[in-house]
Amino acid sequence: MKPSQLSGKLAEKNGKLEGWLRIKIKLDPAFSDTTFDLYMNAWAASDIYVDGSLHCTFGNTGANGKPFEEYNPNYKPPLPFNLEKGNEHILAIHFVDFLSALPPYNLKSEMQNRIRSFIIITTPEFRKLDLDLTLTFHAFRTIWLTANIILCLLFWLLAFQNRNEKNFFIIAVYTTVLAFTIYCDQSIPTQGFTYAFYAFLRVAWAILVSLCGIFSLLLMLRIFKRKISLSFKISLWLIFAAGVALVFFQNVYPLIFELVLIIINYAYYITTSWKTLKGAQWAVIVGIILTFSFGLSLVTGGMVAPENYSLGLLFSTGLFLSSPLSLLVYVAMRFKEIIKEVRENAKQVVKLSEEKKEQALNQQKILQEEVKRQTAEIRTTLDNLKSTQSQLIQSEKMASLGELTAGIAHEIQNPLNFVNNFSDVNTELIDEVKQEIDKGNTNEAKTILDDLKENEQKINHHGKRADAIVKNMLQHSRANSGKKELTDINALAEEYLRLSYHGLRAKDKSFNATMKTDFDNSIGKVNVIPQDIGRVILNLINNAFYAVDEKKKQSNDEYEPTVSVNTKKEKDKIEIKVKDNGNGIPQKVLDKIFQPFFTTKPTGQGTGLGLSLSYDIVKAHGGELKVETKEGEGTAFIILLANSHL
Repeated sequence: MKPSQLSGKLAEKNGKLEGWLRIKIKLDPAFSDTTFDLYMNAWAASDIYVDGSLHCTFGNTGANGKPFEEYNPNYKPPLPFNLEKGNEHILAIHFVDFLSALPPYNLKSEMQNRIRSFIIITTPEFRKLDLDLTLTFHAFRTIWLTANIILCLLFWLLAFQNRNEKNFFIIAVYTTVLAFTIYCDQSIPTQGFTYAFYAFLRVAWAILVSLCGIFSLLLMLRIFKRKISLSFKISLWLIFAAGVALVFFQNVYPLIFELVLIIINYAYYITTSWKTLKGAQWAVIVGIILTFSFGLSLVTGGMVAPENYSLGLLFSTGLFLSSPLSLLVYVAMRFKEIIKEVRENAKQVVKLSEEKKEQALNQQKILQEEVKRQTAEIRTTLDNLKSTQSQLIQSEKMASLGELTAGIAHEIQNPLNFVNNFSDVNTELIDEVKQEIDKGNTNEAKTILDDLKENEQKINHHGKRADAIVKNMLQHSRANSGKKELTDINALAEEYLRLSYHGLRAKDKSFNATMKTDFDNSIGKVNVIPQDIGRVILNLINNAFYAVDEKKKQSNDEYEPTVSVNTKKEKDKIEIKVKDNGNGIPQKVLDKIFQPFFTTKPTGQGTGLGLSLSYDIVKAHGGELKVETKEGEGTAFIILLANSHL
């Protein structure tokens, strides 16, 4: 069996292939002055025997009892191989090889077709030539890789600095893939790499080649401003599938398939976009043509003149650098186009600015006249609004006073009844005094006069009581002076509670509610504007009575309407709480209750200004007006005022 006939199919189940190769060698006497070297070109571990004697070993086959060790043929110097000329010799090779753990799962020695030159007998001149070629390849490969990496970094910098130019991002990705593809190319061996790493590079290279083609086609479509069609998407998937196939099959057919698809797409889109191409787009066309020209030249040169390494390196350099360099030219030309567009736009902007400036001056004159006219209208409207606001506030005051009318009448009626009754009694007592004087009964007359005096004092007391009620109501109705006075908060709250209750009773005889009070006598007098705070308390009490009355109409006889007014002293604060056990305030409207003109009462029964004005009054006193409510259980409004006695 020839070495070229060795394959993974002959390996055992554990992937091991072990065997012997023998060949007869007879060196012509003409080589009597020529020295020879033996060079092992395969990854297999080998023991070399000459005429039955061990000549040398490459790696370790395990025949000596030591563990197997594969042989890395890269950059290993050949061994002297001097045989007696003119005689026949038997060269025997004991080799051990294993299947690769990575696709395409062939023998390791099948990598790069090394098995076709399993062992090489050379002269020193070949050794020197091979070393020179390898170093030259490395130098060129370094140039290709370095140039692509530099351009790749440059394109990434441009992509991040100009994010609006999406093409720059795709160029950066494409050149990155191209740089990795060049690095993973195994056509030039690298010293120190293990077989596993070489196998990984081959898998990566197969995938990267397909990605290179995909990104180059996508870049072309972006630069040519063409839409991605369904057929184009299918082509990209087929190119990628060919790249995957190249991983598993060690032949050139998948690679040829990829190149054919790429060429067809390039040809179609270039010919259909030819008439619309302009400016920087032509740089891409030139790059595509140069890339394929160098690639075709490389293939042709390899077939026609395979020994001309210099020509091959020249074509390879053009193949690897023409595309990224043409993209660099494209970017430069694109920047030139962008600058030109910016300048043209700037000229248009300046031209438009001059026109707009003239229009703006004319508009400014018109606007100034319009502003003057509208300012006059706004002032008039503002004066009307202020007047209307004052009227609304006064109307709200008079409305609350109107609600108290019946209560006031009830409160005044009581002292008037006392005055009338005691006046009648005094009239009778005066007649009795006259009778006793006529009888000469002085002592009895004095006793009656004492009763008469006592009744006069009661008449005076109830007269003052009626006078106080009238004065309080007049004070409530007139515009306040804005001056604070020391006011008995407890008396103020109790007064308005009674007046509100009797007022509602006078309007609706069926109305009834339990009134509860709990006044903190330690509060004393507080420095407030009594008309304003009284108006707040009255509004809250009226609302509380309305709430319990509405719930009473909706409930059964077991419900007992209750309104309580409490005061309490807390450190530097005075708390006035008006609480009811009505239906409570719905959560959905709770945020709106202090807004002007918002009311939950039916049309015609509320102005919507009561709570709004109350809130403003309490704020003007430096206090707070808070609400606590629970639907179905009731509401409590809490007034917090500073405990000021000055």
